[in-house]
Amino acid sequence: MLLEGIETLLVLAQEGTMSRAGSRLYISQSAVSKRIAKLEATLGTKLIIPSGRLIKLTPDAHALIKNVGPSFNEIRGLIFEHQNLDDQTIITIDCSETLVAGYLSDALGQYFQHDKYISITTHHTPVIVENVQSGKATIGFCAGHLPTQYRFIAQHLVDEPFKVVFKQPLSALPKAIIANDLKNPSNISQAAVLQKQGITPLMEMDSYTASAQLALAGMIPALVPNSIVKTLGINERFCFEFEELAELTRPIYLIYRQNSYKSPRVKTIIETIADAVATAI
Repeated sequence: MLLEGIETLLVLAQEGTMSRAGSRLYISQSAVSKRIAKLEATLGTKLIIPSGRLIKLTPDAHALIKNVGPSFNEIRGLIFEHQNLDDQTIITIDCSETLVAGYLSDALGQYFQHDKYISITTHHTPVIVENVQSGKATIGFCAGHLPTQYRFIAQHLVDEPFKVVFKQPLSALPKAIIANDLKNPSNISQAAVLQKQGITPLMEMDSYTASAQLALAGMIPALVPNSIVKTLGINERFCFEFEELAELTRPIYLIYRQNSYKSPRVKTIIETIADAVATAI
């Protein structure tokens, strides 16, 4: 129960509201509140203060997160490694939405015909990393730069190229562009390339699909990875490549804990994903 309460506090600190924390943990808002109340009773201290729809963390909560947070996921991961992955154990694959849509739908659809005990979730790269470290996900399939320190295997598959998408012909680099959340640690390298070329990220979206659709509607050009071009079936006449942006790629990784790879089922899924990406690229 103590680990459950700490996990809830960590998620609540990230999400900011009881409802969003509940959605992330797949429990009700009242269950989140009860878990926090039990943790406060166990520790004998107040951890959160209501602030309208949001919650504020107390100094004791901040101290607890600082001291316990970094090791919590590793503890969960170590517990996960002792679980036996038999033929009917659910194997969770946590993916970037753009990657699973662009490269894996056919491959995993076929794989599911002979192994139905797999589950696919979608998150941004920082959450995928966190879920693999904690054992919430067995395999992560993500794009962008990984944190400098991690305790899992990171199998680099390919560097995915970007294209500039726009409704109108482009004969030169655009001065402004729609980018995707450059504050996200996995995307941060894109900002340096754009700055070097004098391109202003006029808008920062949370969805490459939305960026592409706005560009195809004629708003302003958008920076879109190859997986989205493939998923949306964007015609080549709306896709532009510039030599100055050739270095603008994002690495694609499969990440998993070392002990997980010992499972024949996990190894087969990893090989299936790697082959699908190699074929598509």
